[in-house]
Amino acid sequence: MPSEWRQEAHPLPEAPVRPLMQVVPENASGVLPPMAMPLRLAGISFRLRFLRALLLKWLLFFLAGSIALAALFRWAPVPFSSLMVQRQFAGTFGSKGHQAQKYSWVSLEQISQHAPLAVIAAEDQKFLSHHGFDFEAIGKAWQENQRRKNPRGASTISQQVAKNLFLWPGKSFLRKGMEAYFTLLLEGLWPKRRILEVYLNVAEFGPGIFGVEAASRAYFHKPAAKLNAAEAAILAAILPSPLRSSVLKPSGYITNRAWQIQKQMRLLGGTGFLRPLLSPRG
Repeated sequence: MPSEWRQEAHPLPEAPVRPLMQVVPENASGVLPPMAMPLRLAGISFRLRFLRALLLKWLLFFLAGSIALAALFRWAPVPFSSLMVQRQFAGTFGSKGHQAQKYSWVSLEQISQHAPLAVIAAEDQKFLSHHGFDFEAIGKAWQENQRRKNPRGASTISQQVAKNLFLWPGKSFLRKGMEAYFTLLLEGLWPKRRILEVYLNVAEFGPGIFGVEAASRAYFHKPAAKLNAAEAAILAAILPSPLRSSVLKPSGYITNRAWQIQKQMRLLGGTGFLRPLLSPRG
């Protein structure tokens, strides 16, 4: 082949490799160009919608579950409370070691009328008239706590049932908010009679002692149906601090408090005060 016909071979140009996803580079200041902003905003919007939907599902699940549980315990005996579980957990894994719990459910008919009268006289004298909260007592407690070293509580019996049955001890806004929710739920679904019955069964009366039946047998060696006014009063006297107070060796403060509770029981009108509660619609 003549040399003039020969052509110098040149390599073929390579085809450009195109990335699967075009990455928009940032400029020197680290800010995405305007065309990338809608993509980022769309991603943020998607994540917010996902979180909102997830939170809504959890909220609906919580509402449905709490209403179902409250409706169940409107009729069924309460097998245990949140406070019992917490005490059991602390005893099992704490430094003091495991301590067996004493708990026995009894109906209101199996409890001496002195016991519900004593806890009402001691803890919540407006129990029959309020709808879960005693706002007058809350206001007085708030004013007194401005100058007290040890804050005074103003929780009603309904609030204490909500706390002991469903929640945990504490003073955070979350816990207080959930306490208010459960209090309104119980007041809406349960009659006052049931609230008082559950309170007497789940209240803590000493280390590992829950309910008036277990307390009566532990301290007085008899069932709760046979409690007299003095015994019921001293059980009610230790309720604000059952782990620091003693029924068998009461301090001067507890003795005086029990005497004051008996006085208030008489001023309320004795066991006749409970007549609206003990009626079939109570």
